[in-house]
Amino acid sequence: MARMTLLLLLLISAIPVLAIADEGDQTVGWFHRAPATYGGYSFFAPGRDTTTYLIDEIGRMVHSWPSNFNPGNSAYLLEGGDILRAARIPGNPPLVAGGVGGRVERIAWDGTLLWNFEYSSAQVQHHHDVEPLPNGNLLLVAWELKSVAEATAAGRDPALLPDNQLWPDHIIEVEPTGNSGGTIVWQWHAWDHLVQEIDPALPNFGVVADHPEKIDINYFGTTAGADWLHVNSIDYNAELDQIMLSVPTFAEVWIIDHSTTTAEAASNSGGLRGHGGDLLYRWGNPRTYQAGTTTDQMLFFQHCAEWIDPGLPGAGNVIVFNNGVNRPGGNASSTDEFIPPIDSGGNYVLNPGNAFGPSALQWTYMAPVPTDLYGRILGGVQRLPNGNTLLCEGAHGNFIEVTESGSEVWHYVNPVGPGGPYNQGASIPTSPVAGDNTVFRAQRYSSTSPQLSGRDLTPAGPVENYPVLGDFDGSGNIATLDFNCFASVFTGPCSASPCADTIYNSAMAFYGDFDFDGDVDCADWESFHLAWTGPPTSAPDFGSCIFTDPLFLRGDANLDQAINVADVVTILGYLFQGQSIGCLQSCDTNDDESNDISDAIALLSFLFGSGVPLPPPYPDCGLDGTASGSLSCDDPASCP
Repeated sequence: MARMTLLLLLLISAIPVLAIADEGDQTVGWFHRAPATYGGYSFFAPGRDTTTYLIDEIGRMVHSWPSNFNPGNSAYLLEGGDILRAARIPGNPPLVAGGVGGRVERIAWDGTLLWNFEYSSAQVQHHHDVEPLPNGNLLLVAWELKSVAEATAAGRDPALLPDNQLWPDHIIEVEPTGNSGGTIVWQWHAWDHLVQEIDPALPNFGVVADHPEKIDINYFGTTAGADWLHVNSIDYNAELDQIMLSVPTFAEVWIIDHSTTTAEAASNSGGLRGHGGDLLYRWGNPRTYQAGTTTDQMLFFQHCAEWIDPGLPGAGNVIVFNNGVNRPGGNASSTDEFIPPIDSGGNYVLNPGNAFGPSALQWTYMAPVPTDLYGRILGGVQRLPNGNTLLCEGAHGNFIEVTESGSEVWHYVNPVGPGGPYNQGASIPTSPVAGDNTVFRAQRYSSTSPQLSGRDLTPAGPVENYPVLGDFDGSGNIATLDFNCFASVFTGPCSASPCADTIYNSAMAFYGDFDFDGDVDCADWESFHLAWTGPPTSAPDFGSCIFTDPLFLRGDANLDQAINVADVVTILGYLFQGQSIGCLQSCDTNDDESNDISDAIALLSFLFGSGVPLPPPYPDCGLDGTASGSLSCDDPASCP
């Protein structure tokens, strides 16, 4: 039923064709799949749309969840199939910058809104990320407003306040209540853990190099603006009861203790590690605490710093999408894995006067030509059970799966923009920073995962639109360029019908799979041939679908191996006197997939009029797909 529905939608689609990048070029959807891929289902929330998607390996939509809001920004698939989704409140709240959100939603598999919580006011503003906890609570990242007076009183250099305000980050833990709302049961504020060395008369005075556990209020990294820290991801480690933050403007990953009370989190004592809410560990740019130089910097406006989950290759290590903004050697993104040094007592190792280690990565991936993969903003990464890594270059909606050795084994481009799904081949509007098909993060799940187990995962069609089947280049005609594209995606039949698994190699083949059975074969060629509009007037012969010894001769209605007026009489007898006939395809002299008076007229024209050749024998009977050439044209059931 899903296949038939898709076919109808594709045929009647009235969506106008957008501009084409290059005729016949693929621009969105599934580009590549190799046998070494982990497989499974990919989950993502397009940055400029309200729908969240689950797709299979070849980009077919398996499920979607509706919302009334664009994401703001992260989304998680929860056990049982609900999703937890940060959302952007419409309009411009008082605190607004990249990553602004303000709302969190829990949406059921069937699309029902189960719960929502808003954290947005003149003083505070949720942004970027949210993290579900094992106890059902969730962690939110948020800004809090500090005035010029508050900032300078805490030791901020007045020259570093160009926006006349400062928005340090804080973390809240929310216990959901009812269908809307929640209770803040724990919080941590960066503002409680500062150091400054410009005025001994002010609070937080000290030597920055002596306090790597503190945050230098006058370090401004890539920006001196109000959004000073710009925390863009949060992760939780249940075994350690610790929180990891990605702080891109500092080019660092921070780890703090979650085992504290809120009062302890505001101090430098308490909790399992005994340091209250001070930083337990930081890595990526030791200049932030005066323990290194620019040559020691490892991260460059990174996103999505996470512990690798237990049971996965590299479990306990940290993996991060390193955007590579202003990286020495040129802008280029990478996925980096490193191992924080921890002693036998569970403490992060730091030798006095040195930077936190490690000094080298455990693993990294960059594109073969590094500058070919670069996202100025956004980004995500996930270690998969087979050791592969899924990365999301979010600025342009690229999802790429790579092996440990760095081979690309799967590639998909988000096909959804502000107006919904694009047509295949349409150009994606792009600014110097990002395209209109941004994605904050993508995640992969197996069919047996707690998130998907027991759910109906039957795929429908691809997310992107294919307005006219066969019109590969979007020109409005099915002509020579489309013929060339059809030939390039032709696979021949698979061993089962429909195919147990799709056997073509990229999403462009969806334009040629007219019967949606997972292959592009001679049955699809017949449909392509019938849809031909030219030029030229008729479709060229397609060698893979013309057999040297066809089992019928078009126009030979009486099956005497000759075409003459007796065949016209046979056709008329069949149409008007109920005369039996051996092969219906032989009577279809004009190859219009029907038997009617026009066939007799076409045959008479061939014999006594224009002499235009009859069409060659096309499927289903004339293209004998059997190995022995045994398809019988004497059986109407085999030759409809």
